[in-house]
Amino acid sequence: MTGRIDKELGHHFPQFSRSQLKRWIDDGTVTVNGQTVKAKYQLQAGDRVVIEPETPVEIDLEPENIPLDIVYEDDDVLVVNKPQGMVVHPAPGHPNHTLVNALMYYAPLSSINGELRPGIVHRIDKDTSGLLMVAKTDRAHRSLTAQLKEKSNLREYFALVHGVIKENEGTIDAPLARSPKDRKKQAVVVGGRHAVTHFRVLKRYQHYTLVACRLETGRTHQIRVHMKYINHPLAGDPLYGPRKTLPGHGQYLHARLLGFEHPVTGEEMVFTAPLPDYFEQMLSYLDRTDA
Repeated sequence: MTGRIDKELGHHFPQFSRSQLKRWIDDGTVTVNGQTVKAKYQLQAGDRVVIEPETPVEIDLEPENIPLDIVYEDDDVLVVNKPQGMVVHPAPGHPNHTLVNALMYYAPLSSINGELRPGIVHRIDKDTSGLLMVAKTDRAHRSLTAQLKEKSNLREYFALVHGVIKENEGTIDAPLARSPKDRKKQAVVVGGRHAVTHFRVLKRYQHYTLVACRLETGRTHQIRVHMKYINHPLAGDPLYGPRKTLPGHGQYLHARLLGFEHPVTGEEMVFTAPLPDYFEQMLSYLDRTDA
């Protein structure tokens, strides 16, 4: 194969859509000579292309009567405060009891993201708590997705990280892709997808720092990988953090603030969600023992 990798893969694998192939390239599922590349990469004679997509699993998606913390709702959008431990949408290993199952029981959702992710415009990790915007109509979904692409929406997280950050604020601009060493992880990789996180220090403890992280882009595990990249991994993070960390059920990361333009009225909408009890209790503990 020679030519742009996205076009060449489209010629050779017509059973997959161009968007699916591009997603694989962006996620690092496709590698060239062992390295991640961008969709515009020009293949050369002798290049070794490897595709390692996840094995598809059939899932029967059923509505489930699971309580939801609805922060805002109208005919077009929902804003939900997701608890720690809840998976956003069905996937291998988590076929049910997800946020999508609960949303399907609660309200009609947009169809743009297909059968397994109806209404889901963006997602947060299972062990991350906080705010998500959900589209109830296709019109709303297109508008909210465009805002994500244009970086015009607002997403800020509170994170508790290891170590004491000396700077009061900073920006991490480092490209992300699937880790070539561990397929379950993301990593800072040359040639990966553009990723920018802005942070500011909220409080310093003796061994930890509470920070607010504002996303300019929204890549998989972005805050978790970026904070590890500057040697301040998230406390409690089972995937990117150190073995010796704070007890709990995952990383101390909470999507606290969410803002977007209403897809129909154009009104600027801004929502906040207080830290969950387990996060507040840990900060109180650190106030007593690690100040």
